[in-house]
Amino acid sequence: MKNLFYCCCFLFLQIGMAQNDFTETTPEVLGISSERLEKISAMLQESVTEKQIPGAVALIARNGKFAYWKSFGQANASGKGLERDAIFRIASQTKAITATAVMILWEEGKFQLDDPISKYIPEFSNPQLLESFDEEDSTFTTKPAGKEITIRHLLTHTSGLGYGMIDGDEQFRKIYSKAGVTDLFTTEKISIGESVEKLAKLPLHHVPGEKWTYSEGLDVLGYFIEVVSGKAFDEFLKERIFEPLGMNDTYFYLPQEKAGRLVAVQEKVQGKWKNFGLTFYDPDYPKKGAKSFFSGGAGLSSTANDYARFLQMYLNKGSFNGKHILSPTTVRTIMSEQVTDLFGGPENFYGLAFGMINQKAVTKGGQGSAGTFDWGGYFNTQYFADPETNTIGILMKQTQGDLNDETAWKFRQMVFSSIVELEPEQPKNER
Repeated sequence: MKNLFYCCCFLFLQIGMAQNDFTETTPEVLGISSERLEKISAMLQESVTEKQIPGAVALIARNGKFAYWKSFGQANASGKGLERDAIFRIASQTKAITATAVMILWEEGKFQLDDPISKYIPEFSNPQLLESFDEEDSTFTTKPAGKEITIRHLLTHTSGLGYGMIDGDEQFRKIYSKAGVTDLFTTEKISIGESVEKLAKLPLHHVPGEKWTYSEGLDVLGYFIEVVSGKAFDEFLKERIFEPLGMNDTYFYLPQEKAGRLVAVQEKVQGKWKNFGLTFYDPDYPKKGAKSFFSGGAGLSSTANDYARFLQMYLNKGSFNGKHILSPTTVRTIMSEQVTDLFGGPENFYGLAFGMINQKAVTKGGQGSAGTFDWGGYFNTQYFADPETNTIGILMKQTQGDLNDETAWKFRQMVFSSIVELEPEQPKNER
Protein backbone atom coordinates (compact mmCIF):
# COMPACT_ATOMS: atom_id res chain seq x y z
CA MET A 1 0.00 0.00 0.00
CA LYS A 2 2.83 2.39 0.84
CA ASN A 3 4.44 1.82 -2.56
CA LEU A 4 1.10 2.32 -4.27
CA PHE A 5 0.64 5.59 -2.36
CA TYR A 6 4.06 6.87 -3.46
CA CYS A 7 3.40 5.83 -7.06
CA CYS A 8 0.09 7.67 -7.06
CA CYS A 9 1.73 10.78 -5.60
CA PHE A 10 4.47 10.65 -8.24
CA LEU A 11 1.89 10.26 -11.03
CA PHE A 12 -0.11 13.17 -9.64
CA LEU A 13 2.97 15.38 -9.59
CA GLN A 14 3.88 14.38 -13.14
CA ILE A 15 0.38 15.12 -14.41
CA GLY A 16 0.35 18.45 -12.59
CA MET A 17 3.72 19.37 -14.01
CA ALA A 18 2.67 18.40 -17.53
CA GLN A 19 -0.40 20.61 -17.27
CA ASN A 20 1.37 23.48 -15.56
CA ASP A 21 1.65 26.33 -18.06
CA PHE A 22 1.09 30.06 -18.46
CA THR A 23 -2.47 31.04 -17.59
CA GLU A 24 -4.12 34.40 -17.02
CA THR A 25 -5.26 35.40 -13.58
CA THR A 26 -6.51 38.40 -11.64
CA PRO A 27 -3.62 40.87 -11.26
CA GLU A 28 -4.26 41.28 -7.52
CA VAL A 29 -3.51 37.58 -6.98
CA LEU A 30 -0.02 38.38 -8.29
CA GLY A 31 0.41 41.50 -6.17
CA ILE A 32 -0.28 43.81 -9.11
CA SER A 33 -2.82 46.63 -9.16
CA SER A 34 -5.54 46.41 -11.84
CA GLU A 35 -6.05 50.14 -11.54
CA ARG A 36 -2.39 50.80 -12.35
CA LEU A 37 -2.49 48.39 -15.28
CA GLU A 38 -5.35 50.44 -16.72
CA LYS A 39 -2.99 53.40 -16.73
CA ILE A 40 -0.64 51.37 -18.93
CA SER A 41 -3.53 50.70 -21.30
CA ALA A 42 -4.36 54.40 -21.38
CA MET A 43 -0.73 55.29 -22.12
CA LEU A 44 -0.46 52.80 -25.00
CA GLN A 45 -3.81 53.80 -26.47
CA GLU A 46 -2.81 57.45 -26.30
CA SER A 47 0.48 56.61 -28.06
CA VAL A 48 -1.53 55.02 -30.89
CA THR A 49 -3.98 57.93 -31.04
CA GLU A 50 -1.16 60.46 -31.17
CA LYS A 51 0.63 58.35 -33.84
CA GLN A 52 3.76 57.73 -31.84
CA ILE A 53 3.25 54.08 -32.79
CA PRO A 54 0.83 52.32 -35.16
CA GLY A 55 0.13 49.52 -32.70
CA ALA A 56 1.56 47.34 -29.94
CA VAL A 57 1.10 44.10 -28.04
CA ALA A 58 1.96 44.36 -24.35
CA LEU A 59 2.37 41.44 -21.95
CA ILE A 60 3.09 41.41 -18.22
CA ALA A 61 3.64 38.21 -16.26
CA ARG A 62 4.48 37.58 -12.64
CA ASN A 63 5.19 34.35 -10.80
CA GLY A 64 4.56 32.40 -13.99
CA LYS A 65 1.08 33.81 -14.64
CA PHE A 66 -0.18 36.45 -17.05
CA ALA A 67 -1.44 39.59 -15.33
CA TYR A 68 -1.85 41.57 -18.54
CA TRP A 69 -1.85 40.74 -22.26
CA LYS A 70 -3.43 43.24 -24.62
CA SER A 71 -3.15 44.61 -28.14
CA PHE A 72 -3.59 48.16 -29.41
CA GLY A 73 -3.81 49.79 -32.81
CA GLN A 74 -3.22 48.34 -36.25
CA ALA A 75 -1.16 45.52 -37.74
CA ASN A 76 -0.59 47.17 -41.12
CA ALA A 77 -1.13 50.42 -42.99
CA SER A 78 -4.46 49.16 -44.34
CA GLY A 79 -5.85 49.36 -40.82
CA LYS A 80 -6.05 45.67 -39.95
CA GLY A 81 -6.61 45.38 -36.22
CA LEU A 82 -3.67 44.09 -34.19
CA GLU A 83 -4.37 40.85 -32.32
CA ARG A 84 -2.49 39.85 -29.21
CA ASP A 85 -1.23 36.62 -30.83
CA ALA A 86 0.29 38.57 -33.73
CA ILE A 87 3.75 37.54 -34.96
CA PHE A 88 6.57 40.10 -34.89
CA ARG A 89 10.09 40.18 -36.29
CA ILE A 90 12.06 40.10 -33.06
CA ALA A 91 15.44 40.79 -34.72
CA SER A 92 18.10 41.11 -31.98
CA GLN A 93 15.89 39.34 -29.46
CA THR A 94 17.09 36.32 -31.44
CA LYS A 95 20.54 36.76 -29.84
CA ALA A 96 19.57 35.53 -26.38
CA ILE A 97 18.00 32.41 -27.91
CA THR A 98 21.18 31.72 -29.91
CA ALA A 99 23.30 32.25 -26.79
CA THR A 100 21.08 29.78 -24.94
CA ALA A 101 21.65 27.21 -27.68
CA VAL A 102 25.40 27.75 -27.36
CA MET A 103 25.22 27.11 -23.62
CA ILE A 104 23.17 23.94 -24.13
CA LEU A 105 26.12 22.54 -26.09
CA TRP A 106 28.57 23.92 -23.52
CA GLU A 107 26.75 21.94 -20.83
CA GLU A 108 27.38 18.82 -22.91
CA GLY A 109 31.14 19.41 -22.82
CA LYS A 110 31.44 20.21 -26.51
CA PHE A 111 33.79 23.18 -25.97
CA GLN A 112 35.10 25.71 -23.45
CA LEU A 113 34.03 29.35 -23.50
CA ASP A 114 37.58 30.58 -23.96
CA ASP A 115 38.33 28.27 -26.88
CA PRO A 116 39.31 30.18 -30.03
CA ILE A 117 36.49 30.10 -32.58
CA SER A 118 39.13 29.15 -35.19
CA LYS A 119 39.27 25.72 -33.54
CA TYR A 120 35.81 25.10 -35.00
CA ILE A 121 35.72 27.58 -37.91
CA PRO A 122 39.33 27.68 -39.23
CA GLU A 123 38.67 30.74 -41.42
CA PHE A 124 38.92 32.87 -38.25
CA SER A 125 42.57 31.98 -37.66
CA ASN A 126 45.00 34.92 -37.30
CA PRO A 127 42.45 37.77 -37.16
CA GLN A 128 43.47 41.16 -38.55
CA LEU A 129 42.81 44.77 -37.54
CA LEU A 130 41.86 47.52 -39.98
CA GLU A 131 44.96 49.65 -40.65
CA SER A 132 43.93 51.87 -43.60
CA PHE A 133 40.84 52.34 -45.78
CA ASP A 134 40.45 53.81 -49.29
CA GLU A 135 37.20 55.76 -49.61
CA GLU A 136 37.20 55.54 -53.39
CA ASP A 137 37.02 51.78 -53.81
CA SER A 138 36.58 50.46 -50.23
CA THR A 139 39.89 48.60 -50.34
CA PHE A 140 41.81 48.34 -47.08
CA THR A 141 45.02 47.17 -45.46
CA THR A 142 45.33 45.25 -42.22
CA LYS A 143 47.71 44.37 -39.44
CA PRO A 144 47.67 41.35 -37.11
CA ALA A 145 45.33 41.60 -34.11
CA GLY A 146 47.75 39.48 -32.12
CA LYS A 147 44.94 37.71 -30.30
CA GLU A 148 42.39 35.06 -31.27
CA ILE A 149 38.61 35.57 -31.07
CA THR A 150 37.05 33.26 -28.46
CA ILE A 151 33.52 31.97 -28.07
CA ARG A 152 33.17 34.17 -24.98
CA HIS A 153 34.14 37.21 -27.07
CA LEU A 154 31.41 36.37 -29.59
CA LEU A 155 28.79 35.95 -26.87
CA THR A 156 29.68 39.26 -25.21
CA HIS A 157 30.22 41.45 -28.31
CA THR A 158 33.88 41.95 -27.51
CA SER A 159 35.24 40.09 -30.55
CA GLY A 160 35.92 43.22 -32.61
CA LEU A 161 33.60 42.08 -35.42
CA GLY A 162 31.35 44.73 -36.95
CA TYR A 163 27.69 44.84 -37.99
CA GLY A 164 27.64 45.76 -41.66
CA MET A 165 24.86 48.13 -42.69
CA ILE A 166 23.94 48.96 -39.10
CA ASP A 167 27.55 49.41 -37.96
CA GLY A 168 28.41 52.72 -36.35
CA ASP A 169 31.51 53.09 -38.54
CA GLU A 170 30.90 53.95 -42.19
CA GLN A 171 34.16 52.29 -43.24
CA PHE A 172 32.98 48.95 -41.89
CA ARG A 173 29.58 49.38 -43.51
CA LYS A 174 31.33 49.73 -46.88
CA ILE A 175 33.74 46.85 -46.23
CA TYR A 176 30.95 44.45 -45.27
CA SER A 177 28.79 45.51 -48.20
CA LYS A 178 31.57 45.01 -50.74
CA ALA A 179 32.35 41.58 -49.29
CA GLY A 180 28.69 40.52 -49.58
CA VAL A 181 28.17 39.76 -45.90
CA THR A 182 24.50 39.31 -44.95
CA ASP A 183 23.85 41.58 -41.97
CA LEU A 184 20.36 40.79 -40.70
CA PHE A 185 18.52 38.36 -42.94
CA THR A 186 17.83 37.78 -46.59
CA THR A 187 15.41 36.30 -49.09
CA GLU A 188 18.38 35.26 -51.24
CA LYS A 189 19.66 31.69 -51.42
CA ILE A 190 22.63 31.72 -49.07
CA SER A 191 23.62 29.74 -46.00
CA ILE A 192 24.90 31.14 -42.71
CA GLY A 193 28.14 29.22 -43.31
CA GLU A 194 28.76 31.05 -46.58
CA SER A 195 28.17 34.46 -45.00
CA VAL A 196 30.28 33.70 -41.91
CA GLU A 197 33.20 32.51 -44.04
CA LYS A 198 33.13 35.86 -45.89
CA LEU A 199 32.97 37.68 -42.56
CA ALA A 200 35.99 35.78 -41.23
CA LYS A 201 38.22 37.33 -43.90
CA LEU A 202 37.39 40.92 -42.89
CA PRO A 203 39.25 43.19 -40.44
CA LEU A 204 38.21 43.78 -36.85
CA HIS A 205 37.32 47.04 -35.13
CA HIS A 206 39.75 46.33 -32.29
CA VAL A 207 41.77 43.64 -30.56
CA PRO A 208 39.40 40.93 -29.24
CA GLY A 209 38.41 41.55 -25.63
CA GLU A 210 39.49 45.20 -25.49
CA LYS A 211 36.15 46.89 -26.28
CA TRP A 212 32.41 46.23 -26.53
CA THR A 213 31.24 46.57 -30.14
CA TYR A 214 27.77 45.38 -31.13
CA SER A 215 28.40 42.80 -33.80
CA GLU A 216 27.49 39.78 -35.87
CA GLY A 217 29.08 37.55 -33.25
CA LEU A 218 25.82 35.68 -32.66
CA ASP A 219 25.51 35.00 -36.39
CA VAL A 220 28.93 33.38 -36.22
CA LEU A 221 27.72 31.33 -33.28
CA GLY A 222 24.67 30.16 -35.23
CA TYR A 223 27.05 28.57 -37.71
CA PHE A 224 29.23 27.34 -34.84
CA ILE A 225 26.19 25.49 -33.47
CA GLU A 226 25.78 23.75 -36.83
CA VAL A 227 29.44 22.73 -36.83
CA VAL A 228 29.45 21.43 -33.25
CA SER A 229 26.00 19.79 -33.20
CA GLY A 230 25.97 18.43 -36.74
CA LYS A 231 22.44 19.80 -37.20
CA ALA A 232 21.00 22.72 -39.14
CA PHE A 233 20.69 25.70 -36.81
CA ASP A 234 16.92 26.04 -37.25
CA GLU A 235 16.41 22.36 -36.43
CA PHE A 236 18.60 22.60 -33.33
CA LEU A 237 16.56 25.51 -31.98
CA LYS A 238 13.30 23.74 -32.75
CA GLU A 239 14.32 20.50 -31.04
CA ARG A 240 16.18 21.87 -28.03
CA ILE A 241 14.34 25.12 -27.21
CA PHE A 242 11.12 25.84 -29.13
CA GLU A 243 9.36 22.49 -28.84
CA PRO A 244 10.27 21.87 -25.17
CA LEU A 245 9.12 25.38 -24.18
CA GLY A 246 5.96 25.29 -26.28
CA MET A 247 7.17 28.20 -28.44
CA ASN A 248 4.87 27.15 -31.26
CA ASP A 249 4.91 30.48 -33.13
CA THR A 250 8.68 31.11 -33.29
CA TYR A 251 10.38 30.61 -36.65
CA PHE A 252 13.03 31.86 -39.02
CA TYR A 253 10.47 31.43 -41.82
CA LEU A 254 6.74 31.36 -41.20
CA PRO A 255 4.63 28.46 -42.42
CA GLN A 256 2.02 29.55 -44.94
CA GLU A 257 -0.88 29.07 -42.52
CA LYS A 258 0.67 31.57 -40.07
CA ALA A 259 1.96 34.18 -42.53
CA GLY A 260 -1.22 36.24 -42.22
CA ARG A 261 -0.44 36.91 -38.54
CA LEU A 262 2.83 38.71 -39.35
CA VAL A 263 2.71 42.41 -38.43
CA ALA A 264 3.88 44.82 -41.12
CA VAL A 265 6.87 47.05 -40.45
CA GLN A 266 5.51 50.61 -40.67
CA GLU A 267 6.97 54.09 -40.98
CA LYS A 268 5.32 57.49 -40.67
CA VAL A 269 5.20 59.51 -43.91
CA GLN A 270 3.61 62.97 -43.81
CA GLY A 271 1.74 62.09 -40.66
CA LYS A 272 0.36 58.77 -41.93
CA TRP A 273 1.45 55.20 -41.37
CA LYS A 274 2.84 53.44 -44.42
CA ASN A 275 4.16 49.90 -44.82
CA PHE A 276 7.95 50.04 -44.93
CA GLY A 277 9.53 49.42 -48.33
CA LEU A 278 12.51 47.47 -49.61
CA THR A 279 15.91 48.73 -48.36
CA PHE A 280 19.04 46.69 -47.64
CA TYR A 281 16.68 44.00 -46.35
CA ASP A 282 13.30 42.75 -47.56
CA PRO A 283 10.56 43.39 -44.95
CA ASP A 284 8.67 40.34 -46.28
CA TYR A 285 11.67 38.19 -45.27
CA PRO A 286 9.92 35.79 -42.91
CA LYS A 287 7.23 34.95 -45.47
CA LYS A 288 9.11 34.42 -48.71
CA GLY A 289 12.47 33.86 -50.37
CA ALA A 290 14.88 30.95 -50.51
CA LYS A 291 14.37 30.27 -46.77
CA SER A 292 17.92 28.99 -46.32
CA PHE A 293 19.57 31.66 -44.14
CA PHE A 294 19.19 31.36 -40.35
CA SER A 295 20.53 34.51 -38.69
CA GLY A 296 21.53 33.85 -35.09
CA GLY A 297 21.67 37.58 -34.44
CA ALA A 298 18.45 38.83 -35.99
CA GLY A 299 16.47 36.22 -37.92
CA LEU A 300 13.59 35.03 -35.75
CA SER A 301 9.96 36.05 -35.65
CA SER A 302 7.83 35.31 -32.59
CA THR A 303 4.92 36.33 -30.37
CA ALA A 304 4.73 37.98 -26.96
CA ASN A 305 3.44 34.69 -25.52
CA ASP A 306 6.31 32.62 -26.92
CA TYR A 307 8.99 35.03 -25.77
CA ALA A 308 7.47 35.12 -22.30
CA ARG A 309 7.97 31.35 -22.11
CA PHE A 310 11.63 31.77 -22.98
CA LEU A 311 12.12 34.47 -20.33
CA GLN A 312 10.19 32.51 -17.69
CA MET A 313 12.54 29.60 -18.28
CA TYR A 314 15.37 31.88 -17.15
CA LEU A 315 13.41 33.16 -14.15
CA ASN A 316 12.82 29.49 -13.26
CA LYS A 317 16.60 28.95 -13.37
CA GLY A 318 16.58 26.91 -16.55
CA SER A 319 13.23 25.08 -16.55
CA PHE A 320 9.69 25.67 -17.76
CA ASN A 321 6.61 23.48 -17.74
CA GLY A 322 8.59 20.43 -16.64
CA LYS A 323 11.25 20.83 -19.33
CA HIS A 324 14.85 21.42 -18.29
CA ILE A 325 16.68 23.53 -20.86
CA LEU A 326 19.65 24.64 -18.76
CA SER A 327 21.10 23.85 -15.35
CA PRO A 328 20.59 26.46 -12.60
CA THR A 329 24.39 26.71 -12.32
CA THR A 330 24.60 27.48 -16.05
CA VAL A 331 21.94 30.17 -15.71
CA ARG A 332 23.98 31.69 -12.90
CA THR A 333 27.02 31.77 -15.22
CA ILE A 334 24.99 33.36 -18.03
CA MET A 335 23.71 36.04 -15.66
CA SER A 336 27.16 36.79 -14.23
CA GLU A 337 28.99 40.02 -14.90
CA GLN A 338 31.06 39.45 -18.04
CA VAL A 339 31.51 42.99 -19.37
CA THR A 340 31.13 46.13 -17.23
CA ASP A 341 33.50 49.00 -17.99
CA LEU A 342 33.24 48.40 -21.73
CA PHE A 343 29.44 48.32 -21.84
CA GLY A 344 26.63 50.72 -21.12
CA GLY A 345 28.06 52.84 -18.30
CA PRO A 346 28.01 52.46 -14.51
CA GLU A 347 24.37 51.26 -14.27
CA ASN A 348 24.66 48.30 -16.64
CA PHE A 349 26.70 45.22 -17.38
CA TYR A 350 26.56 42.45 -19.95
CA GLY A 351 26.33 38.74 -19.23
CA LEU A 352 26.53 35.89 -21.72
CA ALA A 353 23.08 36.47 -23.22
CA PHE A 354 21.55 39.70 -21.92
CA GLY A 355 22.17 43.25 -20.86
CA MET A 356 21.62 43.61 -17.11
CA ILE A 357 21.27 46.33 -14.49
CA ASN A 358 22.98 46.77 -11.14
CA GLN A 359 22.12 48.55 -7.89
CA LYS A 360 22.97 51.96 -9.33
CA ALA A 361 20.14 51.55 -11.85
CA VAL A 362 17.80 50.58 -9.01
CA THR A 363 18.69 53.82 -7.26
CA LYS A 364 17.94 55.73 -10.44
CA GLY A 365 14.49 54.13 -10.55
CA GLY A 366 12.06 52.66 -13.05
CA GLN A 367 14.29 49.82 -14.27
CA GLY A 368 13.52 46.96 -11.89
CA SER A 369 15.63 45.17 -9.31
CA ALA A 370 19.36 44.56 -9.52
CA GLY A 371 19.88 41.65 -11.90
CA THR A 372 16.97 42.54 -14.18
CA PHE A 373 17.91 41.45 -17.69
CA ASP A 374 16.72 42.99 -20.95
CA TRP A 375 17.24 43.68 -24.63
CA GLY A 376 15.28 44.71 -27.72
CA GLY A 377 15.07 44.37 -31.47
CA TYR A 378 15.74 46.45 -34.59
CA PHE A 379 12.03 46.78 -35.39
CA ASN A 380 11.15 48.27 -32.00
CA THR A 381 10.50 45.32 -29.71
CA GLN A 382 11.56 45.31 -26.06
CA TYR A 383 11.62 42.94 -23.11
CA PHE A 384 12.81 42.81 -19.51
CA ALA A 385 12.65 40.21 -16.73
CA ASP A 386 13.25 40.80 -13.03
CA PRO A 387 14.39 37.73 -11.04
CA GLU A 388 13.74 39.39 -7.66
CA THR A 389 10.06 40.18 -8.27
CA ASN A 390 9.66 37.36 -10.83
CA THR A 391 8.20 39.85 -13.31
CA ILE A 392 8.30 39.86 -17.12
CA GLY A 393 7.45 42.78 -19.39
CA ILE A 394 7.25 42.49 -23.18
CA LEU A 395 6.31 45.27 -25.61
CA MET A 396 6.08 44.33 -29.29
CA LYS A 397 5.95 46.93 -32.08
CA GLN A 398 7.10 47.01 -35.73
CA THR A 399 8.36 50.40 -36.81
CA GLN A 400 11.23 52.09 -38.59
CA GLY A 401 12.20 55.72 -39.02
CA ASP A 402 12.53 58.67 -36.70
CA LEU A 403 9.55 58.48 -34.34
CA ASN A 404 8.66 60.26 -31.13
CA ASP A 405 8.06 56.91 -29.45
CA GLU A 406 8.33 57.00 -25.65
CA THR A 407 6.42 53.80 -24.99
CA ALA A 408 9.47 51.66 -24.12
CA TRP A 409 10.62 53.60 -21.05
CA LYS A 410 7.08 54.46 -19.99
CA PHE A 411 5.97 50.83 -20.18
CA ARG A 412 8.89 49.56 -18.11
CA GLN A 413 8.56 52.27 -15.48
CA MET A 414 4.81 51.76 -15.19
CA VAL A 415 5.06 47.96 -15.02
CA PHE A 416 7.25 48.09 -11.94
CA SER A 417 5.07 50.82 -10.46
CA SER A 418 2.06 48.52 -10.81
CA ILE A 419 3.54 46.03 -8.32
CA VAL A 420 1.89 46.79 -4.97
CA GLU A 421 2.83 43.61 -3.09
CA LEU A 422 6.41 42.38 -3.17
CA GLU A 423 5.74 38.84 -1.94
CA PRO A 424 2.30 37.64 -3.01
CA GLU A 425 1.31 33.97 -3.02
CA GLN A 426 3.60 32.24 -5.51
CA PRO A 427 1.77 30.24 -8.22
CA LYS A 428 5.02 28.99 -9.79
CA ASN A 429 5.46 27.33 -13.19
CA GLU A 430 8.29 25.21 -11.84
CA ARG A 431 9.08 23.65 -8.49
